[in-house]
Amino acid sequence: MDAPQLAGKIVLVSGGTQGLGEAVARRAALQGAEGIVVTGRNAAEGERVRTELESAGARALYLKTDLADVDQARASVKDTISEFGRLDAVANCAGLTTRGTFLNTEQELFDAHIAINLRAPFFIMAETIRHLVSRGAPGSILNVISIAEHGGQDFLAPYVAAKAGLAGATRNAAHAHRWDRIRINGLDIGWTATAGEAATQKAFHGAGDDWLEKASASVPMGKLGQPDEIAEFIVFLLSDRSGVVTGSVIDWDQQVIGGQE
Repeated sequence: MDAPQLAGKIVLVSGGTQGLGEAVARRAALQGAEGIVVTGRNAAEGERVRTELESAGARALYLKTDLADVDQARASVKDTISEFGRLDAVANCAGLTTRGTFLNTEQELFDAHIAINLRAPFFIMAETIRHLVSRGAPGSILNVISIAEHGGQDFLAPYVAAKAGLAGATRNAAHAHRWDRIRINGLDIGWTATAGEAATQKAFHGAGDDWLEKASASVPMGKLGQPDEIAEFIVFLLSDRSGVVTGSVIDWDQQVIGGQE
């Protein structure tokens, strides 16, 4: 039997207290991570996830973190290293999905998207890379981006701007640090079935409690992206099992970019 994919690794999951981030943290525990740190703003949810990760056999830590504050974003890396002595892998899963077009987006909304969807993962990457280089150790980073970074819907203008920037930063960092044996990849996820997406659909699109059923019927595979399935792929990309892959931004969706009806 193959060894667990993250056996002995220390893993940081930003946005790990809910949705996709929580699924990634759970998958990391299942795949043998020695230590897992989850960040988020909701302390009750953070402690719930931490307890459940420890019940699954991993040492776990919750860090209350507001990623809109760049100092807190950077501190999440430093505090992980302080707690566990090192950091081997990072999954940047936190994201902001509030809506805005070019006609109604004010600076405050634009700045919020840049802060959460670009600046925070940028500086988490930077702190992680600095740590790995100082150790002379290999490592891996996975940035959850979005299929929308290719262009997206009109109501996602500030979101697309930030996520497209993250895609570029992912490739740049991967190129800059390939000789340090730090692998950095991105995943362009599409429409995903999470509690956060349910809240977004109801808040911005007038969706009812049957939104998921209707959404699932509207897409080719008959279902939205599933957090557990995406998390399995993220953990694979973080692990040594994914080999030399770096600088890849992979579309995880059922729409084909460039295809036309």
